[in-house]
Amino acid sequence: MQVRSAEIVLVEDDPYDAELTLRVIKRHWQGCSAEWVRDGQEALEILPLLKPPPKLVLLDLNLPKVGGLEVLRALKGNPQTRAIPVVMLTSSQEERDLAESYRWGTNSYILKPTPFEEFVQIVQEVLSYWLLLNIRPIVPLSGGHQEA
Repeated sequence: MQVRSAEIVLVEDDPYDAELTLRVIKRHWQGCSAEWVRDGQEALEILPLLKPPPKLVLLDLNLPKVGGLEVLRALKGNPQTRAIPVVMLTSSQEERDLAESYRWGTNSYILKPTPFEEFVQIVQEVLSYWLLLNIRPIVPLSGGHQEA
């Protein structure tokens, strides 16, 4: 497995949704590097190794091998990856999935719209907020406090 640096990590098993998201990133965020990860197990292997850590993880809930909630719990439970913003980008409208996502530390929960134009707009807005407006700590967080 070759690991490189990526500003955005997309964890998505649906090739169509992944292609649309990567197309938006490439077209509207030129120069921004993105890594597509196709299942939860691969995400858990790659994310702790990325240096510097990504600025954003776009995470689907329904993934093969390891589900999105388990990936989220692992990321938020690891001091090296805890501060990475995780946006659940999913088609699940289940209240249980929404509640569990926030329980385990998601930073945002966004439903994937089906019309192409709406999907493009949503991805652009998510990236604008998390890549341009959001300020995050430089060092990993441990125990709820920033380390020097």
